[in-house]
Amino acid sequence: MLRTALRNVLAYKARLAMTVLAVCLGVAFVCGTLVFAESSAAAYRAAASKNFADIAVTVTPKDSPPGAADDKTGALDDALVRKLAGIPGVAAARPAADGSATLNGADGAPLRAGKAWANLAGAYVPGEDGKDSRHPLVKGHAPRNGDEVAVDSGTAAAGGFGIGDTLTLATDGPVMKKRLVGIVTTQDTRVTAGGTLVLFDKVTAQQLFASPGRYTSIDLSAAPGTDRFTLSERVTSVLPADRAEAVSGAAQAAQQATYLDTLTRGYQKMPMIFAGVSLFIGSFLIVNTFTMLVSRRTREIALLRAIGSSRRQVVRSILWEAFLVGLAASAAGFLLGLGIASVLPDILSTSQDALPRGPLVIGPLPVVAALGVGVGVTVLAAWLPSRKAAKVAPLEALRSAEQPPTATATASRVRGAVGLALLAVGAGLLVSLMGAKDASVENLQNAMFGCALLVVAMIVLAPLLAAPVIRLSGRLTGRFGITGHLARENALRDPRRTAATASALMISTALVSGLAVIGNSSGQALDRQAAAGLGADYVISSRTTMTSIDPAAEKRVAGTPGVKTAAAVADSVVFTVGGGVQGIAGVDPGTVHAVMKLDFLSGSLEDLGPGRIAVSGTTAREQHLSTGSRLVARIGRSQELEQYTVVGVYEDNPTAGEVLGDRTEVQQHGFKTGTIQRILVRTDSGAVSAATKARLRTAVGNSPLVQVKDRKELVQEAAGSLGNLLTLMYGLLAIGAVISALGIVNTLAMSVSERTREIGVLRAMGMDRSGIRRTIRLESVTVAAFGTLLGLAGGLFGAWTVGALANGAMTQYSLALPWGTLLLVCLLSLTIGAIAAAVPARRAAALSPLEAVAEM
Repeated sequence: MLRTALRNVLAYKARLAMTVLAVCLGVAFVCGTLVFAESSAAAYRAAASKNFADIAVTVTPKDSPPGAADDKTGALDDALVRKLAGIPGVAAARPAADGSATLNGADGAPLRAGKAWANLAGAYVPGEDGKDSRHPLVKGHAPRNGDEVAVDSGTAAAGGFGIGDTLTLATDGPVMKKRLVGIVTTQDTRVTAGGTLVLFDKVTAQQLFASPGRYTSIDLSAAPGTDRFTLSERVTSVLPADRAEAVSGAAQAAQQATYLDTLTRGYQKMPMIFAGVSLFIGSFLIVNTFTMLVSRRTREIALLRAIGSSRRQVVRSILWEAFLVGLAASAAGFLLGLGIASVLPDILSTSQDALPRGPLVIGPLPVVAALGVGVGVTVLAAWLPSRKAAKVAPLEALRSAEQPPTATATASRVRGAVGLALLAVGAGLLVSLMGAKDASVENLQNAMFGCALLVVAMIVLAPLLAAPVIRLSGRLTGRFGITGHLARENALRDPRRTAATASALMISTALVSGLAVIGNSSGQALDRQAAAGLGADYVISSRTTMTSIDPAAEKRVAGTPGVKTAAAVADSVVFTVGGGVQGIAGVDPGTVHAVMKLDFLSGSLEDLGPGRIAVSGTTAREQHLSTGSRLVARIGRSQELEQYTVVGVYEDNPTAGEVLGDRTEVQQHGFKTGTIQRILVRTDSGAVSAATKARLRTAVGNSPLVQVKDRKELVQEAAGSLGNLLTLMYGLLAIGAVISALGIVNTLAMSVSERTREIGVLRAMGMDRSGIRRTIRLESVTVAAFGTLLGLAGGLFGAWTVGALANGAMTQYSLALPWGTLLLVCLLSLTIGAIAAAVPARRAAALSPLEAVAEM
């Protein structure tokens, strides 16, 4: 039976090659993603280990206890450095004063501002040889005073900097101008993964990130032959227990590598989604291929049964055949996966977010996954056709021709009952979630489960829906005369085969149409929500929650030509009331109405001041508040509860937030006293222009920590997260299109082979070659249209129900159909059907009428 399986694989290698290709795509994505993940993690670990290779122990300050003075670097001074350097086994003690700094590039735009966690800054600390071993100089010299800085080579290349250039940068506060005097290299994985590095002289770094004469950490290197564990114990014994602690260099390297691996783990999700979809859709092609092969070899299988083969042997033969196909697919997919893993860093890296480079790491998991996924999916998909093959009776060998399988009434009733039950459960679950209005993790999981049930129900019901849907669409193909009529009847000849062929296209269409509707609806909701409640023409804001805008910038902005109103907002503060935490924005009652669209349900901002607040409608309902209510709450970092009076309740407003307070009071309790985080700007004419934006940036000192955006840019920023959704949508469409085309080619090729005599008779009766080709193409388009219609119906229903959950997270959400995208999906699906029929149609047209006689 093994030899029989091998002979069958070789006999039908052209058709099985398409199955191999479908499985190969899924295996390639799985293996490629796993190899990419292991290689990236190894590259991070190698870089982090190299960065901390000469560090045995690092001394860092402990967090101050609650209520204590916030002096985290008080213990780390030169006296402690000398004390640590004198410990037996310490080769050198290197102090550091580290923080963060954001640069403007040569073009004036902030450099890699989206990666604030990796915009590093510190001190160039030379050793006894006058060099800093952590930051080897490759050009220029080390910074010697407060006017000079050095940067790493990657930062210099990204920003277009050269020795002698004047750099614009900021740490937290006013903009600084420094002269670039040196370029260094670094192995810090945060920098090599796309961050930046700025080095100051030691005194300047201490002033910026610690305090004069103090450090943020002290790195210790071990003398040769010193046990690092023993050294760590010695260091700990001399440290002030309540002020500092010792951390090993190995622990730091592992922690940094793990941290960066966590940050980039999202890059692994999209390829895995592609893998899952391609394997799921490809499984239908496998089932359909083996079903058709079994049908084609009915007499052969019956003959094997007649000469003594048992049912178990027939099953094993089919499964061995599937195993060989899966093995070939696994091998091809694994090799293709290595190619995918090698190019993924280039595809996913950007100038703002570079991924590490390193050799491919091929562990046992990708190999096992390739075999398990490729062979497992293929054998599992072939199991049902093998069971069907085992039921072939020996008398079937006496039939003169293969007969299309016919479903019994009982089987059809069972299929219909199961399909309707799954449809009812899936649709019922989705409809029930429409009333939840809560995009919680549990509800999202339930929605995904409901969508999965809906897809399975459509697959089960597809053979029963094929006849009515194709007869309905057949009115269009009927306009092509006898060829259209024959195409419709051929598609109806075996509804199960038609349904299986259309299932791949149905699933991909459902996924794409559903994601397109949700993406379009979410995009429009974000458009409305981003500008809702905003009366200003520009918003000037800090890029991160840990930075702020120079308060003096408000007056400079207000004095900018073309500016009518400039209103500062302080909102890096929380308002704790009861068991809940709200965000509070500090505003000036005299200017806030000019820049915010506030619709009050009761009260107003006229009485806003210290001890008096206004709240949003949602906050009022949750905390049972109304105008005139008194409450006890805590603001910012204050440990004391104070009494506040509600002076007004306004409709929910994303620009205003949950609570509005007096700006002076909020500023006193901010992350840094007296700071602001936003300036809302209203222009004289209400118009925006590049010149006005440039003047506003000049007014804030062109600080890289500050961004100036008009209303349109705010909307684009809010909708930016939809880019991944669109990428996913088009990726799924491409996968579905490829596998669907393979399935249609496979089905039509088998159908042409089965209908050799029929085609020959048509040719003998006078139908020309173009008529035969048109019949095959129309049949293919009919199958594609059937899958597209079912997919659109399922996708739109799923998007309608799941969209209700989005409405809970975005109050502006409403269903908006992307008619252009949906029309494009339909046209693309029908085009796929027409293209897939090219080869089978040409083969059918090449048949001679004499072949009909030969087959009789």
